[in-house]
Amino acid sequence: MIIIPAIDIKDKKCVRLTQGRMDAETVYSTDPSEVAKKWESLGAEIIHLVDLDGAVEGNAKNFDVIKKITETVKAPVQIGGGIRDIKTAELYLDTLGVKRIIIGTAAYDNPTLVTTLTKKYPGRIAVGIDAKDGHVAIKGWVTVTDEKAVDLARKLEGNGVACIIYTDISRDGMLTGPNVEATREMSESVNIPVVASGGMSSIKDIVAYKGVNLEGIIIGKALYSGNIELKEAIEAAKA
Repeated sequence: MIIIPAIDIKDKKCVRLTQGRMDAETVYSTDPSEVAKKWESLGAEIIHLVDLDGAVEGNAKNFDVIKKITETVKAPVQIGGGIRDIKTAELYLDTLGVKRIIIGTAAYDNPTLVTTLTKKYPGRIAVGIDAKDGHVAIKGWVTVTDEKAVDLARKLEGNGVACIIYTDISRDGMLTGPNVEATREMSESVNIPVVASGGMSSIKDIVAYKGVNLEGIIIGKALYSGNIELKEAIEAAKA
């Protein structure tokens, strides 16, 4: 299980949102590439990037900022937010050479896109499933659908998806602890590797996930607030 630090980008800045609300942001840096360098220096094996503006608008809104990050660090990056067509996917995978992209809204709205991309880029397509009260949330978490998160995950079986990044948005940015049981249900419902995201508040939360079959844990606000130190988190995950 690996620890993956998150960098959320809005208006070219590194920010954290509370429960995904675009109007509830805290700015942590005006240069996300410097933040990426910091996480790399502390041992990050992969860095998780989210284009928050892109997630809402459906395009690569902060492409230049993300390009600078990939040119600044040697650590691989994964990127999500606004990737809803082949052109945007190619922009990240071919032009920038990122490790993998994360399809969110399009996995719900346009599942054939996922199939097309997994065939063209095997092992480099992840799906982000964001859930509120167990139901899929899309378009930057603005819209909550009627579909259950685990049902969407099951539809991805056998589709070549590298992993599912599962986020409980009611916990995200709240520092209240993750929804371990919902994450466990997700990991036990599919044979696709699962990465947990949302609500991490202390090293104890990493320990709480020890009984869950996870590829990794994404940590955001807790790193920026100082509740979790990245090096300590990495050691706890390996213990």
